[in-house]
Amino acid sequence: MEMNWQEMLFEFLGGLGIFLFAIKFMGDGLQKAAGDRLRDIIDRFTTNPFMGVLVGILVTVLIQSSSGTTVIVVGLVSSGFMTLRQAIGVIMGANIGTTVTAFIIGIDVGEYALPIMAIGAFLIFFFKKNTLKNLGEVIFGFGGLFLGLELMSGGMKPLRELPAFIDLTVSMSEHATLGVVIGTLFTVVVQSSSATVGILQELYSTGLVDLRAALPVLFGDNIGTTITAVLASIGASIAAKRAAATHVLFNVLGTVVFLVIIAPFTMYIEWLTGVLGLEEKMQIAFAHGSFNVLNTVLQFPLIGAWAWLVTKLIPGEEVTIEFKPKHLDPHFIEQSPSIALGQAKEEILRMGEFSVTGLKETYEYLITSNKKHAETAYQVEDALNNLDRKITDYLVMIPASNISSAESQSHRELMDNVRDIERIGDHFENIIELIDYKESNRLKLTSDGMDNLTEMFTLTIETVSKAIKALDDQDNELAREVAEKEDLLDKMERKFRKLHINRVNEGICSGQAGIVFVDIISNLERIGDHAVNIAESVLGERVD
Repeated sequence: MEMNWQEMLFEFLGGLGIFLFAIKFMGDGLQKAAGDRLRDIIDRFTTNPFMGVLVGILVTVLIQSSSGTTVIVVGLVSSGFMTLRQAIGVIMGANIGTTVTAFIIGIDVGEYALPIMAIGAFLIFFFKKNTLKNLGEVIFGFGGLFLGLELMSGGMKPLRELPAFIDLTVSMSEHATLGVVIGTLFTVVVQSSSATVGILQELYSTGLVDLRAALPVLFGDNIGTTITAVLASIGASIAAKRAAATHVLFNVLGTVVFLVIIAPFTMYIEWLTGVLGLEEKMQIAFAHGSFNVLNTVLQFPLIGAWAWLVTKLIPGEEVTIEFKPKHLDPHFIEQSPSIALGQAKEEILRMGEFSVTGLKETYEYLITSNKKHAETAYQVEDALNNLDRKITDYLVMIPASNISSAESQSHRELMDNVRDIERIGDHFENIIELIDYKESNRLKLTSDGMDNLTEMFTLTIETVSKAIKALDDQDNELAREVAEKEDLLDKMERKFRKLHINRVNEGICSGQAGIVFVDIISNLERIGDHAVNIAESVLGERVD
């Protein structure tokens, strides 16, 4: 018996490992196939909570993980891309989307798992084209899903002779809350609601548990899956914490409601089985699907109440980076192009403020090595890219025929300003990557080197701030100061480069750390160039 135990445990754990890997691999393949469009899909289509539900379903089906969707949503809420009400809709949709995996598992293709994986591997290894490789990953993951399930089910077979397990399933039938606790705990441990449902489908189809015992486990599994969002929101913004709290409350309330109506719900599943002639695994899939759809239908009208409640539970002012343009009103383009130019300028000034914030956060990251600063700076960079696209599109739409020659000049300068500010974002992103490289390779910069960087960073931040202020006030005096400071930055870069070469020659500084140092100061110098371009547009001296 001892040997059997070991074999059983290894088979079960190995199967679980393969299952979790396959789901991730399949989701990654789908995500690559969808490209970077996921955030765009979420941003563009979540105009109201109902659309949010549909988007949540779609994205979760694409990445095969409701937790994954919730984590993306938590990020989008933090960065001001989405309101809490929209986010709640997407989270509800994610719960429905995750039930698709249970339906996939319900199709019994277990015996074809290995040939399916072979096809996937063939596509991954023998084709150069990315689309085929991604398809290969999806197919390989799909096959792996069933291989993992077969192994888990093999490992669980001997359980039917185990008296303790039989007692447990009997108590689960009698005490529904026990099933909920088991479902919750297991999902928290394996971080995948699909794995819990898969195991449940195997147990149910082999007659190890009955329907009354299986349903509470399903409900609990929905509570367990919220742990990932909770973990993702630790250390994140207040809005992200609120989104995660809503996820927990939504699923807990759903479970409570369904525990109250578990008898009619069981009868409904039995009736459905009779009408559709469902296999055991499909019964669980339909139960899981029905639970999540009904839960969303019941709680959809409460979205406003949930948003109000979590705002009360998690108080505080939300500091978000507002990605979306605030001033670009399309009505002005035809009606009054000169006001439209003013609107675009207001938005460019917002963009300029962001670039200063991004630089400050990058500097904080260099000094403290705290990842939080890097994440904020990346969010700012995202915001800059987004505003760059939106402002440029807006400016392009202003008809050249309707504006005076002076306005036409201003139009050209604004186009250049947008480009310069966006490039500042690219440069501080380069610096973050250099600091990442320094951190991951444990490179140490000398204290002199750090002093040099601090001095140059401070001057760069000051130069960019002044350039944006000069643009705002059309202040020629300030613009000239920017040009002087940029001159200083150029001299500083040359001086620090020489000092650095001396340090390397004296063996004080390692070659690799030196490369990081030189690249950071050259990026700062380039940021200064872009600041001067902005100042020159104020002075009307810009030469392209």
